[in-house]
Amino acid sequence: MFMNNTKTMFCILFMASLLLSVNAQTYTETPDVKSRIDLKPDMTVLLYPKGQAAGKGIVENGKKITFGPKEDNGLRGPEICNSKGSRRNIGDDARMDFYFPKHNATGQMVIMTPGGGFFHVSTFNEGAYGSKWLTEHGVAVCVLKYRMPNGHKTVPLDDVQNAFRYCRYHAKEWGVKQLGVMGGSAGGYLAASASVYWTDSITRPDFSVLIYPRLKFITGEPCNTRDNLIGAPDLYANKVAEYEKLQKELSPGNFVNAQTPPAFIILSADDKSVPADNMIDYYTGLIKNGVSTELHVFPGGGHGWGFSSEDIVGKGKDKFVKYRKEFYALLSHWLKERAKDIK
Repeated sequence: MFMNNTKTMFCILFMASLLLSVNAQTYTETPDVKSRIDLKPDMTVLLYPKGQAAGKGIVENGKKITFGPKEDNGLRGPEICNSKGSRRNIGDDARMDFYFPKHNATGQMVIMTPGGGFFHVSTFNEGAYGSKWLTEHGVAVCVLKYRMPNGHKTVPLDDVQNAFRYCRYHAKEWGVKQLGVMGGSAGGYLAASASVYWTDSITRPDFSVLIYPRLKFITGEPCNTRDNLIGAPDLYANKVAEYEKLQKELSPGNFVNAQTPPAFIILSADDKSVPADNMIDYYTGLIKNGVSTELHVFPGGGHGWGFSSEDIVGKGKDKFVKYRKEFYALLSHWLKERAKDIK
């Protein structure tokens, strides 16, 4: 039975999840950089508790829950994090931070894949700050601090799919009946990739929220996400055909079909990092295949505005302030519409 939005039932389910999650509450964030909000994860779970070299995933009570890392990204040593929560050098300690709503739970959860061009993970702007807004609207959150590619292009998506495996396994005890994915920029690319490259019903998102996402790679167009994922163009100077093939194979917009989950896509027309026409193939593919979708293009805001609202980052520091209220209203309405699909 679902929680019925009662605080008592939620507490029972949440405490059960803590007891069953053997890796929970054991990770100490280093460096522990403070965000602008007082919101700590309810629990943290390492994706690869024994490290990448062990080749193993999460095992609970003798049962294999997730897969091991298919590849080792080769990153070792301490993580690096600046004052804005941009976290680099994520390797063995790839992990999931969980946030659960304290009331009015909708039965929905999103796996958040923060952006950062595959150079860092924007853990505040597109992680903790987004978790605050989502949990206040009854949506549970798993913020994925995924591994950087570092020359291993399959690594970030492997982490996302393992996060789906873990969350699906625990969904019933958490009262989660709908599991989506949400990401901005390179994290939006990851969310879209999860939506088209899924391997089974467990790793297929129920919906996706794509915020100024990179959805297509185009030769000659500057793109840090692509360069950090597959290598800069000059590395392929004598392998032009291979470079073209890789770009096509790794462009989510080329693989939309009728099984691609519903999508909410939002961006700014003046985005200099991800041009608006980058969305066309993905969006039209959804329309042609009869998949429910919304596309919203605001005239301003640029790139990277995420969930850094003025009440968090300070007056005058939110470059999307003119449109943020409308963005939140649109996203809230769309999530409520998706909740109607819960059976």
